[in-house]
Amino acid sequence: MPSAIAPRFLVAALLALALSACSARYQTPVAMGGDDDDAVCLSRGYAQGSPEYVACRKDRDVQRSAATARADRRQRDLGEYMLNHPDRP
Repeated sequence: MPSAIAPRFLVAALLALALSACSARYQTPVAMGGDDDDAVCLSRGYAQGSPEYVACRKDRDVQRSAATARADRRQRDLGEYMLNHPDRP
């Protein structure tokens, strides 16, 4: 009986590992002091719908986009470096 459980457990563990790797692949870390744009802008005292609130949300969106672009550029640069310097680890 224990020999029949081992392959199933191994398949389940490999499947869990594969799914966990896919779930975090496209997440970009952005250290901006908070992840909830609405809560951040409201905590600064801007009323929802006001021009200041809209500007705050746009600024946070621009910051997030810039962080994503930086992460993509660093990944691309690393790949190019690895292609151009195959002898270095």
